[in-house]
This record gives sequence, C-alpha cells and structure tokens, in this order.
Amino acid sequence: MSRVALIDDHESVRLGLEAACARDGAETVVFSGSTVSSYLEWRTASGEPPADVVVLDLTLGDGTTVTENVTALVTDGASVVIHSVADRPAAVREALAAGAAGVVSKSSALDDVLDAIRTVAQGEALNNVEWASAVDGDREFADAQLSAREREVLRLYATGLPLKAVADRLGVAYSTAKENISRIRVKYVGVGRPASTKVDLLRRAMEDGIVAADGTPGGR
Repeated sequence: MSRVALIDDHESVRLGLEAACARDGAETVVFSGSTVSSYLEWRTASGEPPADVVVLDLTLGDGTTVTENVTALVTDGASVVIHSVADRPAAVREALAAGAAGVVSKSSALDDVLDAIRTVAQGEALNNVEWASAVDGDREFADAQLSAREREVLRLYATGLPLKAVADRLGVAYSTAKENISRIRVKYVGVGRPASTKVDLLRRAMEDGIVAADGTPGGR
C-alpha cells in the first residue's frame, strides 16, 4: 500500500483526494496540509519515513516557488506528482526540471489521479497530455547535446535493457556503456535537467524524442 501526502492550499481539494484514496484502498494518506514546510515539520516531529508519493499543487499560497517545493520534497526522499490546472506551462516545466515525476490536471477524473499516484509509486515514469504539452514546442527547453552514440545508449538503457545488454547490443565494453551513461547524466545536470535515476533518464529520453511518448524504443 502506497503512503501518500497531499499538499494543497485548498482544503476541499485535499478532502476530495483523501476520500478517493480511502475508497480506492491502495493508498494511505499519511499527511494532508497546505504547505511543504508543514509536511517537513510533520516528518521531523513524527519520525515517519517520507511519503512514497506527494501530490503537490503547483502554486501554494505561502509565497514559495515551484522549484523550492519540488526540490525540498525530492531531496527528502519522496516522489512528486504535480496536481494542478496545468495552465502555466513554464511552471510545469520548472517542476519537471526540479525532479517532479509528472503532472496530472485538476480537471482529470479522480480515477486518473489515483492511476497517476499508483504509477509513480511503482517507480514508473508518468506520461500524460499535461506532461507532454508542457514540453512540446518549448524553445527554452535546454538541449543536452548528446552525441549519436550517447543517444543510442540512452534509448536502449532507458527502455529497460540492463547496461550489460546495452553494451552487448552495441558491441562495446561494459565500461564504455557505463561511461556513456555517466556522461549523459552530467550533460543533463549541466542544462538544469538532472537525471539521477533510470526513471529520470526515461523521462529525459521521452522529452527529447529519443524514445516514443509511450516509453518504447521507437523515438528518433
């Protein structure tokens, strides 16, 4: 059962999500509040481990920034799903760059929100219309300038092959494939799009069209 925290400055939204989680039975809401700081204070006071997934409103009423909130939650050990009207693509991109696992619109059905929570709790990349629309056509979305070989290594690795299998498929040494992945991570950090996990790498590969939008190896 996934442990979920809800952070939104609209109580009615939190109550609705909490009721949906209780009805679904696959999620336990361990915290519900209006700020990231109150969640972190609860964590410290209670000694509870981080929530598996934090469902976070894109803009809170306490003056904090998107980057501050997402970074604090990810650093603390939680995966973050942005739950927003998603009408501010720049802010959505900012959340994704800070490490959010994806976006689900507040106009979505509750079942879709629960599906997003379950997907992220399982360590999978969240791919949906809101997520994609925040990236499509963004001229300011920094290109990591991957080489052709790095793109091929990323395409194979991000879509599920173990690194040794990637090396075998490309006819290179394991150490060479590993070095490619290390360089890829460094390049993404350099353009403000960190990819510390394999799920992050899949997300970056989808963002850059290296794999198809459904996470399969059909990208360009």
